[in-house]
Amino acid sequence: MTRISAHELGATEGPFGRGMKVVRPDEVPEGSVVSILRVPPEAKGMRLDRFVQSQLRRTSRTRAQKIIALGAYAPDARRLRGNDRVQPEQLILLWRPPWDEKAPDVTLRILHEDAHLLAVDKPAGIPVHPTARYHQSTVVKLLENARDGERLMLSHRLDRETSGVLLLARTSEADRQVKWQFARGATRPGAQERSVHKEYLAITWGADEEDAFRVEAPLELDPTSRYGVKMRVARPGEGLPSATRCAVLGRRRNPATGRLYALVRCTLETGRQHQIRVHLASRGTPVVGDKLYGPDDELFARGADGLLTDEDRETLELDRHALHAAVLELDHPADEGRRLRVEAPLPPDLADFWASLEDVAASVSAPTDQYIGI
Repeated sequence: MTRISAHELGATEGPFGRGMKVVRPDEVPEGSVVSILRVPPEAKGMRLDRFVQSQLRRTSRTRAQKIIALGAYAPDARRLRGNDRVQPEQLILLWRPPWDEKAPDVTLRILHEDAHLLAVDKPAGIPVHPTARYHQSTVVKLLENARDGERLMLSHRLDRETSGVLLLARTSEADRQVKWQFARGATRPGAQERSVHKEYLAITWGADEEDAFRVEAPLELDPTSRYGVKMRVARPGEGLPSATRCAVLGRRRNPATGRLYALVRCTLETGRQHQIRVHLASRGTPVVGDKLYGPDDELFARGADGLLTDEDRETLELDRHALHAAVLELDHPADEGRRLRVEAPLPPDLADFWASLEDVAASVSAPTDQYIGI
């Protein structure tokens, strides 16, 4: 990434680089936000739209072209075009209005609360903490607004599209103790579980032939992907050790298409980025609705840009990936010897999707209904 931060730029109207002044173009509204990209030598001669797409890694080329058409300028306020060829050390200014973000009308369901911890049932589609795009519509901000500004500390994270149990600490000591448990990954004396026990429910395209299986496959960032967040299974001896225990709770079929699906309980032995999604995809059973590890990762860029087509939505079947954090269990940070277990039922969007399918065979692992109504 060749983005220049605001502190490097200094004042928007001040001098920058070789005596140049960065000027807000007359047609760009006051209050607009500017992102500044510097072209590295290896990008010499690349089309501007290709370069912008390469830097905004979650963006499709169509979206990159739109960004350029709406607000790409040189520092002297000269308009830039998508077919311009970039030069080394060139500065590209991308102007945009501030995000018009409104806090969602949602009440977070409290799953557990005491003087030290707070656990909520995070809805899909809401990020856990503020980002460049999301500020008001985050779990942390929603809770702060609802609880008179109480300072809460995230003990762990869930992807924006993942629903389920999210734990926050109410004191610095509880935060330190819980994060230590997450970090150490050790087992309790006489037990086989990790110190922090996490179970997820996933609905997959396709169903594994085994009722219970373990995926042990190291993970690494995918260097071939233009998305800076995509993971892949690494070669033996490389990557980060990763393991997931899986149990198929039920198999169902779409009566209209004949397509097979499974409801899978995934128990984490390690906690790598996108671990469950990558491990299931490596078995040939990716998570339903997964834009990154499903049928085509270009869906990820189009989804981030709000450019999904009706055909895309039909392919994905769900607006988000069908992954839900169902169980979180750990040692209570302020009550030695007490084991805290927090559970969240399968949310309506996933439960309704599963209910729309027809049973194939009874599961030998556990009754499906138990997990839909935890």
